[in-house]
Amino acid sequence: MDVVPDTAISDVDGERNRIIVRGRDLADLAGKVSYEEMCHLVLGQETPNLAGGRLAGQLHLPPTGPMIGAIADSGLEGPALITGAMAVAAARLAVPKSQADSSFGHAADFLRMATGSTDPARARALEVYLVTMAENGLNTSTYAARIVASTGASDISCVVAALCALEGPLHGGAPGPVLDMLERIGSPDRAEAWVKAQLASGGRIPGIGHRVFKGRDPRAGILERAAAALPDARRLETARAVERAVAANGKPLFANVELFTAVLLDAVGLPRALFTPAFAVARVAGWCAHVAEQRANGKLIQPNARYVGPSPS
Repeated sequence: MDVVPDTAISDVDGERNRIIVRGRDLADLAGKVSYEEMCHLVLGQETPNLAGGRLAGQLHLPPTGPMIGAIADSGLEGPALITGAMAVAAARLAVPKSQADSSFGHAADFLRMATGSTDPARARALEVYLVTMAENGLNTSTYAARIVASTGASDISCVVAALCALEGPLHGGAPGPVLDMLERIGSPDRAEAWVKAQLASGGRIPGIGHRVFKGRDPRAGILERAAAALPDARRLETARAVERAVAANGKPLFANVELFTAVLLDAVGLPRALFTPAFAVARVAGWCAHVAEQRANGKLIQPNARYVGPSPS
């Protein structure tokens, strides 16, 4: 049955508020390794160079159309090709005729294709995001990929299953509502009053709280520092003020990764419509690693439901 598989890829430790990837603390990786290097680590093996431009000649994606359709119809197999294709397909949602360029690394090329910017500071910040989000244990989309992998399906089918899990608003789509909140608040000095009113009405505060981490999401600090290095992080101080206001109101809730994801992706110039696709561009490395691990496991994931309906008379 193997409902919860063993994994050697990562450990999401909610008690210690840390993420371990192949024995390395994520806090020691983000900002210090490239996304290509992170992919090598996550996959646990030597892989072809993952720079988008190196893959351009091998990609056969339609010039326009939905991201899932482009990936599903590509016929590509293997982590490197799928990773390269994901960035191109995501960028084409904003700029339909985007083409990869071999003179750029993966993160910088994604930024260039999606926004036209070749600013090195923005590329570095986006790379920190991609590295930070590359792997996060058995989350919803990753589990979807592993379930499909357990049937013996192709790599591309498993990745498309993971992509489909991002269509709903509860996984991968949270940065958009965070940015909406920050824009409604408007400025740091208005955060405390907004938070008080929201808590009094029983409403949620986007970007605050996590199902696993007991304290602050370790990724929040990484992305906060990366955003702070950018001159265009116009929502950073408001996001910080929201986090402080929640703490001041005595709530045992802390920033999750989405609070500063919204700030960072906005600051590097990605349009809001690309926030969820950018998550897929980052997480595809983890999806591919889990697909390979599940395939090596060789067991079908087929849990039994607990029946709670009526019994025959």
